[in-house]
Amino acid sequence: MEMDENDRIILNALQNNSRMTISDLTDLVELSTSGVQKRLKKLEDQGFIDSYVAILSRSHLGLGLLCFVEVSLGIHDRQEVADFDKTIQALPEVLECHRLTGGADYLLKVVSHDREHLDYFLMDVLMPTPAVDKIKTSIVLKEIKETTALPTIQRPIT
Repeated sequence: MEMDENDRIILNALQNNSRMTISDLTDLVELSTSGVQKRLKKLEDQGFIDSYVAILSRSHLGLGLLCFVEVSLGIHDRQEVADFDKTIQALPEVLECHRLTGGADYLLKVVSHDREHLDYFLMDVLMPTPAVDKIKTSIVLKEIKETTALPTIQRPIT
């Protein structure tokens, strides 16, 4: 589906506030209520909208320590990799996990309450995981930009 400007406005508005009402959206795009409802349903059905979520405050939950952990596996067979992937998916401290090319096999975005919790996570949870060979951890000193909003503009094809 090609998105038009009204679709982009709706998607951008919902990325900033997923609790916007249909009435609020109709004011933004100057379409009828039923027109906005149909567009929204179409955007959902076609997979442009994965889900609606509340983004919680890490600091209010006591998860002020953010870090990135590079993980290198010692074993790279399919079963070990699948087992590692499954293990990581079950760890609530891991916000994101990406399999990479290059130096490390994985990059994890990890939250922690404090250095002691991070040490426990690294030494008692992550390192004993089968196939893990080595880890390298970088603690975030300052977050310059953090967003969940994706750009909705389309680049012209050249």
